[in-house]
Amino acid sequence: MKFSLLLAMLTLVNTNTFSSPDIENSFATLALKIPGNPSKSYDLQYESCNEPVGSYNLVSSENDLPAIIYQTVETNETTKLITTKITATGDIYFNFSQKIQSDFSHDDCQFYMPGFWYRRNLRSPKGAPSFHTSDSWIVREDRLSTPLTGIYNETTGAYITATRIDDFQHEALTTHKEGEVIISGKTSLGYTGFENINGKASLSFGYPYREAPKTYIRKLTLAPEVCAFQHLSKGETITLVWEIKQNKVSDFSDFIKQVWEYSYDLYKPSIVNTTYTSDKMKSVISNYFTESLVDNHALKYMSGVHLHIDDCKSTGIAEVGFVGRVLLNAFNALEYGAEQNRPELVRNSQTILDSYLKNGFTNTGFFREVVNYKNNTEEYNLSIRRQSEGLYAILYYLQYEKKQGRKHPEWETKVKNILDQILKLQKEDGSFPRKFKDNMSIVDNSGGSTPSATPMLVLASAYFKNNKYMEAAKKTAQYLDKEIISKSDYFSSTLDANCEDKEASFYASTALYHLALFTKGKESMYYSDLAKKSAYFCLSWYYTWDVPFAQGQMLGDIGLKTRGWGNVSVENNHIDVFIFDFATILNWLADKYKEPRFTEFSKVIKTSMCQLLPYEGHLCGIAKTGYYPEVVQHTNWDYGKNGKGYYNDIFAPGWTVASLWEMLTPQRIQLFLK
Repeated sequence: MKFSLLLAMLTLVNTNTFSSPDIENSFATLALKIPGNPSKSYDLQYESCNEPVGSYNLVSSENDLPAIIYQTVETNETTKLITTKITATGDIYFNFSQKIQSDFSHDDCQFYMPGFWYRRNLRSPKGAPSFHTSDSWIVREDRLSTPLTGIYNETTGAYITATRIDDFQHEALTTHKEGEVIISGKTSLGYTGFENINGKASLSFGYPYREAPKTYIRKLTLAPEVCAFQHLSKGETITLVWEIKQNKVSDFSDFIKQVWEYSYDLYKPSIVNTTYTSDKMKSVISNYFTESLVDNHALKYMSGVHLHIDDCKSTGIAEVGFVGRVLLNAFNALEYGAEQNRPELVRNSQTILDSYLKNGFTNTGFFREVVNYKNNTEEYNLSIRRQSEGLYAILYYLQYEKKQGRKHPEWETKVKNILDQILKLQKEDGSFPRKFKDNMSIVDNSGGSTPSATPMLVLASAYFKNNKYMEAAKKTAQYLDKEIISKSDYFSSTLDANCEDKEASFYASTALYHLALFTKGKESMYYSDLAKKSAYFCLSWYYTWDVPFAQGQMLGDIGLKTRGWGNVSVENNHIDVFIFDFATILNWLADKYKEPRFTEFSKVIKTSMCQLLPYEGHLCGIAKTGYYPEVVQHTNWDYGKNGKGYYNDIFAPGWTVASLWEMLTPQRIQLFLK
């Protein structure tokens, strides 16, 4: 059941190269299933072959194993390439698994599965995968932005990773999502993860996919584990390849950086060939600006929250920021309408902005964040994120208008009032509470949303030429440095989850990017260095590979390539187009630090996120032209509808349109400064 192959590579305190193996530490199992019966597992022993060096036959002590399993191990300084060939001697349904036990104490380790698992996922609630439920997890590969698991030893700085190598061309359906399931065709998807074996941290991987101790099927819903079985006909051979890598780093942040660079270099994601120019994208998306207008209430707005994909009709909800982005869309439409000589866009936008100036503020002058005219309800718990996103949009609007020779003193007064109240909410450590009430009482004291305030504070300082806003922005950077970035703890920036999420690292990078642009010398470099460090965490959420889809799953049938799309959070396990300024930030970092990976991956993101542009004859499952989809379900997870290969039935194009528009409008911040 064991073989003396790999432990020396895990003894990393004094070396970064593989040394000769000397202790048994690898375990392999073949599970076979006869349809209609429970599976049977065979522990495998490793018999060394005379040649070539590093080749083994994997055999069972039982004589009835209907398969020949042969494994080779190619070694260089920091990696081992493990190639396993399974040849069926009879028709079989199989699941192959392998574990590599390290000499790391499990208690000393943090764990990483890109775009899904960070450290121990302890920010996540019990309903999502985390150490709250178990200290050992294996998951299907399409959950991950790179099909990789990493184990980082905090005591020694050593780490090991296991990465799957395949062409990932195949996927097939199953009739069940838990228990033992037989795949209806051929899949490329295996599994990966980590396990606590007798107190030692261990890599675990195999094929086809398994998930244990639970499978995550929808938001905060864990289901019983699943184990899939692939059919292999008599005489047929399948080849499986994993690469094991080791190294040492200074801290968890450097671990994420090194592993992302390794993942990028290994998968070499290329741009996605689409015919969509920025002009084409904007032209199509601008249809959202016209068709979404709702003008029969006190607040005029673009309907973009909780729409149904099959009709895209207004749901009566006006939302300033987060998923609605009413004010940013209004500004984008106004600017675009003026550029393209489309007076209807300018007129509609001005109608929205005027209505918010008149009716869009609470008694104490904050933005009314979410107003639901259908249910006659309103969100009275305010958030630093929505308030900041609303201010960000209005400051761009005011600066644009100023350059056109138009002034808006009433708007300026309203903006200053919100800014001054927000400054009162800032704590000594530089953070802002996540949620609060109109009377300034605190609802959620978490500082996770703090970086969402930084960009608008920097813009406010420049627009009003008032340094107090810049000082507040700099205080947020102190908080980010001390509590978020130095601890590698990016959490709860999104408003519909309490967990590790992409948007926390995204907003951290964006915040520091703004500060770096508006400062000089050593101070600017300090913010730039922090922006770079947080950018690697943000990058870790974006796919370096293309997830396979089965025939009949719409996203696969229309040819979606997942590389360049970002997973959302531990709780919300789908991909989306949340990008805004980040592609521009990557290009800026690439130039500053001479890092070509950033430039190239920015191109991947920009081209890939254009793929689902909905227009006549290419609606991509959306009812209306320009209403860009949101909840893109790429793995076995959903909000309760449709599942992998489709969208959830409800989506929020308000933010997707705003995000893509920002991506398609680079250098906006530099133009603000001129």
